[in-house]
Amino acid sequence: MAERGDAELWRRATRGVEPLRARPAAPPPVPRPPPPAPRRAAALFAPVPAPPPLDRFAGLDRASAERLRRGRFDIAARLDLHGMTQEQAHRALLHFIPAARAAGHRCVLVITGRGSAGGGVLRQAVPRWLEEPGLRPHLLAVAPARPRDGGSGALYLLLRRAGR
Repeated sequence: MAERGDAELWRRATRGVEPLRARPAAPPPVPRPPPPAPRRAAALFAPVPAPPPLDRFAGLDRASAERLRRGRFDIAARLDLHGMTQEQAHRALLHFIPAARAAGHRCVLVITGRGSAGGGVLRQAVPRWLEEPGLRPHLLAVAPARPRDGGSGALYLLLRRAGR
């Protein structure tokens, strides 16, 4: 019985409806070229070399290396890079190390700061800068500072003797 009622209801609902006029067929869709393969993030940027290891004691006897690691050399000069931009800090380092060596200083302290949350920008940059041709010839060894001298936010630099 419900079927008769439904059919009657449908006829009443569609009584004034007229079929649409025929329309021309839509053209077939133009095939799109496949999207380019996703570029890897590593390909977008030049590879960044890993920072050099902080403990380098090539050409240094074991006793001197241990003295440097333990902070037993007298610190003749300090350079505090806190609050500097990378450019300012780099310039300061390029001036400080040769000047300290020329003054006959043997061990200097460079304070980078620890930086916030993920490690500081200068803390990561200074070891790379120390490897540059303008600075590396002045250095005999580099080691992280003891907590009393700044800990992981500072570096001891053992300079080569002047004239060598």
